[in-house]
Amino acid sequence: MDLTPRKDYFGNFDPSRVPSPCFVVDEAALRDNLAVLADVQERSGARVLAALKAFSMFRTGHLIAEYLSGTCASGLHEARLGYEEYGGRDQGREVHVFSAGYKEDELRQILGIAHHVIFNSFSQWKRYRALCLEAQQQRPELRFGLRINPEHSEGTNALYDPCAPCSRLGIPRALFEDEDLAGISGLHFHTLCEQDFAPLARTIAAVEEKFGELIPRMEWINFGGGHHITRGDYQVDALVDAVRAFSARHGVQVYLEPGEAISLFSGVLVGEVVDLAWNGVDQAILDVSATCHMPDTLEMPYRPDITGAARPGELPHTYKLGGQSCLAGDSIGEYSFAEPLQVGDRLVFEEMAYYTMVKTNTFNGIPLPAIALWNSSTDALEIVKEFGYEDFKGRLS
Repeated sequence: MDLTPRKDYFGNFDPSRVPSPCFVVDEAALRDNLAVLADVQERSGARVLAALKAFSMFRTGHLIAEYLSGTCASGLHEARLGYEEYGGRDQGREVHVFSAGYKEDELRQILGIAHHVIFNSFSQWKRYRALCLEAQQQRPELRFGLRINPEHSEGTNALYDPCAPCSRLGIPRALFEDEDLAGISGLHFHTLCEQDFAPLARTIAAVEEKFGELIPRMEWINFGGGHHITRGDYQVDALVDAVRAFSARHGVQVYLEPGEAISLFSGVLVGEVVDLAWNGVDQAILDVSATCHMPDTLEMPYRPDITGAARPGELPHTYKLGGQSCLAGDSIGEYSFAEPLQVGDRLVFEEMAYYTMVKTNTFNGIPLPAIALWNSSTDALEIVKEFGYEDFKGRLS
C-alpha cells in the first residue's frame, strides 16, 4: 500500500497559525483527489458519490459537488447534510441512503429528499414498501434497492468486515428465494476497506456468481465504498475497464461510494504538548486525545504518523504520547524525536481528514478540535469553526 502523497502538501504548513487542537484540511489536496475521481467517473460511466460517513466537512460541500454526482448517507442526518450542503437541493446532485434499520418517522423524511433508498433486509422493505411506493408517486426519481451480502470477505480486520460470519449487514443469496422484487430497481454491496482494485475484482466475480441471474433485472448496481482510488498505487485504469465491462455485460448503471479516497492525504491534526512526565518511560501529555479525537487508534488499533517523528528508539528521544482524559488507555503510542520535546511544542498528526472529525466526542469535557481550511497552493487559511463549553453542554441535559 503506497500512502505517499502525490505532493508534499503540508511541507510548508506552519502549525502555529491555527489554534490547538485543530483539524486542518488542504483544499488543493482535496481538489487533486476529486480530479482523479471525476476522471474515473467520466471514463468509466460510473456515478461517484462522496461517502459522508468518512468525511463530512460540509464547508467543502460546494467543492465536492463540482466534481462528483452526489453523496451517500447512513441515515437521516447525513442525508439532510448531503441534500442541504452538497448540491442535493439546488445542483441536481443525488442523495443515496443506506441504513441497517429505518424508523418510520426518519424514513418519511428521507423519502422527501433522497434519490436512492437502500434496505438491509426483506422485512424492512416489506414493512415500508407501500410507504415507499406512495412517495415514488410524488417523486418519480425515487429508486429503491437492497443491500446484498456476497459472503465473500476481503477485509483483514473483522471489526470492519461486512461479510464476516453472522454479519448484520446485507442479505445473503439464500434469503432471496421466493421473494417478490417488485419495486426494487438496484442492488448494493459493500465489502472493502482501504483496498485497491484486486479485492474489488474478486468481489465482483463473487457477486456475479451468486446474484448473476438477478442483476439484469436491475437498473443500477452500487459497488459501495472502501476503494482507495486516489492512492498512488491504485490501478485506476483497471477499475475503469471493469466498471465499463460490468455495465455493458448487465445493462446497469454502476455507482461507486468512496469515503477515504475523497480526503486521502488532505488533512492533519495539530496538537500541543501540555506536560512532560516520567513513569518507566518518558511521557508527553497532549491536548490531543486518542479516545476523544482519533478513536481508531484504540479500535483498530491504528498508529498515526507524526511529521518529523519516528518509531521508538529510531531517533534519540522517545516518548509515550497520551491525552488529557482520565482513561488509562488514552494512549496514542510511543514515538521518537530528534530533539527533546518541550511544553508548547506543536505536533502534526498526518492523515487526519477521514474518520476523525466524524468520530470525535467530548468525553471528560475535553474540547473538540477546531476545524480549518488551508490551501497549499495559495497559503490562504480560514478557521472554519472553533468549539467550546456550549458544544459540550449542548450534548447533555
